Amino acid sequence: SRTQHFVLDLIKDLGLEIYPQYTSGWKLSHLGGPDNNIRSYYFNIPSISVLALIDLQLFIWKIERLRKKVAVRKVKYCPQAAEFDSITVTEIERYHSNYPYKAKECVDLACRAVFGMESNVMSFLYFLMYSSASGGFMPLVEATYGSAQEFRIKGGAQQLSERLADSIGRENILLNSAVTAIHQDLNKVEVRTKSKYFLCKKVIVSCPPHLAAKIQYEPSLGTERHYLMSKTLVGHMIKFIVTYETAFWRDMGLSGEIVNRSTIEYPICVTYDATSSEGNPAIVGFISGEQAVIWSQATVKERESKVIASLTKFLGLNALFYIHYEDKDWSQEAFNGGCPVSVMAPKMLTSYYPGLRYRHDSIHFAGTETADVWCGYMDGAVQSGRRSALEVLIMLSFKDKSLLPNNSTVTSNSQDEQGRRGCWRFSKWHLLGATALTIVFLWHLGKKNMNLKTDPIPNFMLLST
Repeated sequence: SRTQHFVLDLIKDLGLEIYPQYTSGWKLSHLGGPDNNIRSYYFNIPSISVLALIDLQLFIWKIERLRKKVAVRKVKYCPQAAEFDSITVTEIERYHSNYPYKAKECVDLACRAVFGMESNVMSFLYFLMYSSASGGFMPLVEATYGSAQEFRIKGGAQQLSERLADSIGRENILLNSAVTAIHQDLNKVEVRTKSKYFLCKKVIVSCPPHLAAKIQYEPSLGTERHYLMSKTLVGHMIKFIVTYETAFWRDMGLSGEIVNRSTIEYPICVTYDATSSEGNPAIVGFISGEQAVIWSQATVKERESKVIASLTKFLGLNALFYIHYEDKDWSQEAFNGGCPVSVMAPKMLTSYYPGLRYRHDSIHFAGTETADVWCGYMDGAVQSGRRSALEVLIMLSFKDKSLLPNNSTVTSNSQDEQGRRGCWRFSKWHLLGATALTIVFLWHLGKKNMNLKTDPIPNFMLLST
């Protein structure tokens, strides 16, 4: 998205290019029971009945109104934080709206597509916070101007990792070396793997919270942080991509975007046109939530069969003539365990979340879950990386400025600038106070002079003359 400034800056720094997500044409949806027809729509919201559409729009407006009360860094200060964190998204649907089933299904489908999770296990306060961090609910689910899926990276998003690895030096990256323990004292930090250990001054832990909880920390991080990291719920998605000889859906006037009520027979949740910048046609999509849990136990061939059947249902017989099918079950990744983001269940945000990004002595924490803009996305991951790196640089510079010869001047300038701003704030308020006192003084002085001009001359003055 054009609003994801951190990752866009990184893309520019790495010499990569972006191009817009293809969205021209009609979108397709299938909501309701199996007997309902596939319907097409052109704008943001799937084609549903007028009554359901009105109620869904009212619900979206309510989300927008409520999420503006939730500051990502100060979640607990939301006036209704305790209430919203005690219920799930499903419960807010039930308690605050009477809209028909299809409208509810749109919200549930959005939760699967965005979080990889069902709406009945996610805190409503977390839902609002996540929306607030992205500038609203609709940017999360759209591929239009300013939305999450607005742009794609030429050559694929993996180019970010590849070029970062090149810039760091691949010899400095240790693969297949899972950290098992982090021990720290006043002077050093010891990071251990199964076969090696490393000594350093600072450590940044950037893996997802549920994986960070598997590391042994000495001294302990504390009960609250450990509970938070171990109890976060990770989303579940299976991503697939199907390549074709031609983008036949474009010839049919379709955008390639499909939203579907996932079932065992047709498990896909959402798809997009994934045609590369070189013009190689493809459809990318996801199996999400409960269906991802079910189909994670199937073989790749079984999933391939159902995905192609689903695409054929929406796009016709041309979908059968594909070149290649590939999918990725992120829950099977040892160093990931799911995607796209760790989600908070009820009662966790108000009790534990504020401490997720705080350092523990010499251990600093990053990761997209700790971001305060676009958390859950690459932009949030980049922002959190910059924040944690800056924390480490500042702390090291205070202890030993020779470690940061190129940044010592910047730090001093930054402190001078902060000092100037601090002096300006001091002077500004004192100036304001002095001005107020001067006005009051002049007013009293003017009043006194007027009284001298209008009052009769006192007797003691007449006698003296």
